[in-house]
Amino acid sequence: MLNVSDLHVAYGPVLAVRGISLTVPKGQIVALLGANGAGKSSTLRTISGLQRPTHGTIEFEGRRIDNIPAERIVQMGISQVPEGRQIFTDLTVMENLRLGAYTRRDGAGIKRDLDRTFTYFPVLGERRGQTAALLSGGEQQMLAIGRALMAKPSLLLLDEPSLGLAPMLVREIFRIVKAINEEEGLTILLVEQNANLALEIANEAYVLETGQVVLEGSAEELRGNEAVRRSYLGY
Repeated sequence: MLNVSDLHVAYGPVLAVRGISLTVPKGQIVALLGANGAGKSSTLRTISGLQRPTHGTIEFEGRRIDNIPAERIVQMGISQVPEGRQIFTDLTVMENLRLGAYTRRDGAGIKRDLDRTFTYFPVLGERRGQTAALLSGGEQQMLAIGRALMAKPSLLLLDEPSLGLAPMLVREIFRIVKAINEEEGLTILLVEQNANLALEIANEAYVLETGQVVLEGSAEELRGNEAVRRSYLGY
């Protein structure tokens, strides 16, 4: 579904991504692992059109998208859940979700997807009329994911969904993400520092260091890799 080839991304003189290549097969969860500053978020931002590459290509379903505006990329089927959630705190839960469907014109489909979102995240249904600022951190993360799902993507980009959340909430969100992948067939590219949880739900993974891929393979292979265990899994 997604092919990234020899991607370079710079912020002024600072090179954040240095020749990353990766593939995301349809229907799978692929994880990008690495410490802060490894280039994970920059890679996602470039895929979604928020940042332009200085070199390399990005293809989505056989079409180059590295020169396409971000809003067009959303319409093509890529939705991003940004790091830090970035929900609209002065709007209600329902208004946030409807904004996720801004590019759509299929009223009946939007209604179905709202119901589906409330099935995965019942607390959002219970609080649909509440201002998003009143939600807990975990509920706000659920809202950010729900908002992205309302765009009806075929590829979901998840940037650090565990950030700042209690372990119990993190496990619940990862359980739901895995269920969405299995039940909806949604392809997911997951950026995550919690390597243990990411490798539990991912099919394949890449390890990034200083803007480069240093390891790649199946999630099972990387869980058994001594360097990954020592550096990212804590044992």
